[in-house]
Amino acid sequence: MSHVVWTQWADLEVPEGFVKLSPENCDLADGDLSKITFFVPKYMSGKDGLRPTARMTNLKTLHLLMAGYEEALEFVKPGVQLCNGRGVHNASTAELAVGLAIASRRGFDDFIQAQDRDEWLHQSYPTLNDSKIAIVGYGSIGQTLEKYLSVYDVSITGYTRSGSDGSKKLSEFDADLPSFDIIFLILPLNPESNKFFDAERLAKMKDGALIVNVARGPIIDTDALVAELNSRRIYAALDVTDPEPLPVGHPLWSAPHCIITPHVGGDSAAFESRGKRLIEEQLKRLAAGESLLNIVN
Repeated sequence: MSHVVWTQWADLEVPEGFVKLSPENCDLADGDLSKITFFVPKYMSGKDGLRPTARMTNLKTLHLLMAGYEEALEFVKPGVQLCNGRGVHNASTAELAVGLAIASRRGFDDFIQAQDRDEWLHQSYPTLNDSKIAIVGYGSIGQTLEKYLSVYDVSITGYTRSGSDGSKKLSEFDADLPSFDIIFLILPLNPESNKFFDAERLAKMKDGALIVNVARGPIIDTDALVAELNSRRIYAALDVTDPEPLPVGHPLWSAPHCIITPHVGGDSAAFESRGKRLIEEQLKRLAAGESLLNIVN
């Protein structure tokens, strides 16, 4: 069976007989989308990028470039296969998570502000080394993060709902929580994880501990986090926030002990090459009549 494929890449390699569409030859706003059978919304395009599926009357596969798929579910019609981008963000997101942790522990934000003042600020800070670390959400990104952290003198415990892949069960996390120096959040957003880190769990963090969120903003209760940061008892490094984007004047911007990056964990040159390779592999499987990878539904 031939397929009509729309992606953001005009130079994507597709199997013989497949029709390739991209922004160069098919505008999603006013083009004819009725023949598209395999659709890959632009990365980080959100619900706006998914709405054109309403006009794709022959769509067979909706393929996301993100691991998270919760916002796409309402756009999946009966008979449409949903795949996610599991794996393509491992390197970028894990790299940023390590960078955020080091920046926070070693005081990079203070040094940058001092540089803006032409001030030589010689000050001692904690270190990533000798830390007890939790990775909450021990999927492919979490396991990559553990690999990246393994070169440091740290102890690492992963947590998943099932306790798979050598992790502990998430039900055991609360008992261990007060012992951790650094907690990485890399779990999917769903009704169970929404505000998972609430005021009670934030209060259980040891004094001086750091929480790094590279998952989804609503996994942390923002108001409770702001209150803890304003007490200067804990630290936070956030690539995601709730709300997002963070509006002007929001108290997180000025909260002490907090570093914020604008949801760039997966958005790097490393993602670009890996995302394209995944889609090309999926199309080869489609042409060969094989099952696709990363099927969600």
